[in-house]
Amino acid sequence: MGKSRTKHFKRPQLFLTDDCQAEAPAENGSDDGPAAELLEKLQHPSAEVREYACAGLSRLLQQQTAFPWVVHGDAVRQLGPLLLDPSLAVRETAAGALRNLSACGGFDVCDDMVTKDIMTPLVALLKECSAGLDAVEMSPQHKEDENRSSFENIANEAVNMLWNICECSSRAVSIFNKEGCLEIVLKYLSRFPTNVDLAISVAYCLQTVTEDNPKLVKSFSAAGLHILESAMLSPVNSMEYFLLKTLVAGTVWNLKDVFPSKSQAEIINALLKILSEVLEIDAGETVIQMKVAETQRLKTAAETEEVLEESACGGALTEDDEVEEIPCKRQATRKTFVSDLLPPTDKERRQTSALLSAQQTALEIIVNMCCSEEPSDDEWEELSSSDENDAFMETSYSESVGQLMSPLCLSHEIHTALTSYLIPKKVVEKTAFPNSNAVDLCSKNPTWKPLIRKMNTIQCRALVCLQSLVSLLDVDHLGGAPALQRLAQHLSQLLFSQPDFAKHTDFLEAISSALRALLQTMASNNISQSMTPDQLMTLCKAGICNSNTGVRVNVVSILGITGSILAKEDGTLETLKTIGCSLLEVATKDPSLVVAGEALDALFDVFADGKEAERASIQLKLLLALKEFQPVFKMRIRKEGRGQYSPEQLCVLDNVKMNLRRFITYQETVEQRLTSS
Repeated sequence: MGKSRTKHFKRPQLFLTDDCQAEAPAENGSDDGPAAELLEKLQHPSAEVREYACAGLSRLLQQQTAFPWVVHGDAVRQLGPLLLDPSLAVRETAAGALRNLSACGGFDVCDDMVTKDIMTPLVALLKECSAGLDAVEMSPQHKEDENRSSFENIANEAVNMLWNICECSSRAVSIFNKEGCLEIVLKYLSRFPTNVDLAISVAYCLQTVTEDNPKLVKSFSAAGLHILESAMLSPVNSMEYFLLKTLVAGTVWNLKDVFPSKSQAEIINALLKILSEVLEIDAGETVIQMKVAETQRLKTAAETEEVLEESACGGALTEDDEVEEIPCKRQATRKTFVSDLLPPTDKERRQTSALLSAQQTALEIIVNMCCSEEPSDDEWEELSSSDENDAFMETSYSESVGQLMSPLCLSHEIHTALTSYLIPKKVVEKTAFPNSNAVDLCSKNPTWKPLIRKMNTIQCRALVCLQSLVSLLDVDHLGGAPALQRLAQHLSQLLFSQPDFAKHTDFLEAISSALRALLQTMASNNISQSMTPDQLMTLCKAGICNSNTGVRVNVVSILGITGSILAKEDGTLETLKTIGCSLLEVATKDPSLVVAGEALDALFDVFADGKEAERASIQLKLLLALKEFQPVFKMRIRKEGRGQYSPEQLCVLDNVKMNLRRFITYQETVEQRLTSS
């Protein structure tokens, strides 16, 4: 309905499954034993016991079956005070448990954490860690490293918790603003040369809290902006630093309004240079190289440890025949072994994961850059709540919605930078399926297996990013008509090379969005497309039955775009009838008003012009069907609209309702003309 809009990305949250959220645990159930016991130990006078209890709860919170027992045991009120426990170890494990609670609990749990005043001890902890790190700088060298590590570890857990909660709760963001948390986390970010993990956590948090937060954006000082610049322009090019730079670039984009207009081009160039460098890397080859490197490193470490153990056990024995040979035993502590002195055994996996996260974030930032300034909810509400009179709606739309629904556009600075850094080309490359060898390697190792999902997510983000670029860039900047035709063929091959594509909803939504935008651009520029009628109907049959509203909207729109082209050609009567039947069925039977409205809009496009379209509409008895459906559609908007749909959606649905009246009038004249001749 109208111009398709680019998708604005926010960080995805982890949610519990329905099994975990369905019911509260029974009061006398037997399964709450571990959680109840651990919650009770949180009050133990021994710091070691409290630490053990926090660590145990942290593990339980990652188990779907145990999660409800911990939540209903009021873990927040009991863990909160431990954020300020005298023991640093208890603080760290308590923060880790609450971090897991916020990550696995979703919006409701995070909002409940704010209600239970978790922000008070959390903000105090962040301030104490900052003060502790300042004090560490003044302490003797032998204590400095140990204490710094403790404070930084606690801060890392606390910042991650803060990030999760602020992502889910606007109240938490307000507290962030009010309590001066910005200065604290920027101080942590400035430690990126010595602790990149903490800096990455802060960068994630900053990207979240600076989005749609003008009050915070205006409070950034010159010193704060300098910290961001230093991190973003760091010369280090490790995979962790790629992620850090990308996240900081996202924060700087959120702060774009504080920079003077004369600096906009320079800043946008700097941001897209970083995103371009991140997308330049072949993720599949990197996965393979890093997995091979891990295998070789672990093999070498194991061989070295074995040699050392043999050396320790291989001393000369006494010549006394009665002396019994004592088998070599492991020492009580493992600190004597070489493997304990090496970096963590998953360092290659973590580095690879950081690169994949950087590429996903880079694509999301590009999409957000392409988002136009959309009208506020108040503006939409003003339009959609206007007088129901159709004549009034027609006037208001001709005067107001023409601007609201105008084609999306890019600023000259963004347009120039996107093309200068070859962003469209690099995005298209990322739309390919993940490297099969990399997927095979990851699938054979449990710790690497989650990276397969990350690689698939990058492909989906790239497809959505492609949708934005195709909608906004000039055809010439996309390579001209031949490039668009090759791109259409590429997307068709991606789609139909997977026999079970209908089962992968995320992929189907992303690729149908890209196809929709591409076909619309090609149609607007009179560029022929190569998708066959059979392929079109295969996609539509699969998409129309999909449970995802976005997929159904995209597929219906693709039918409308294709049908409007065929309507002007000869010999397309049967195909137009098939398209018309499909659209009419969706319009009258789809449970979503948004999809029904899109189907009506597509019908208007397909049967608005052309001899074949007119013949098809008569044979379909389209006029009769729409006359019967018109009062039903009006009633559905009246009954279902308020409360279920956004002001923007209601505004567009009202527009469809008005156009339906016009289209019925047009079809009446067509039918009269054809039946009288």
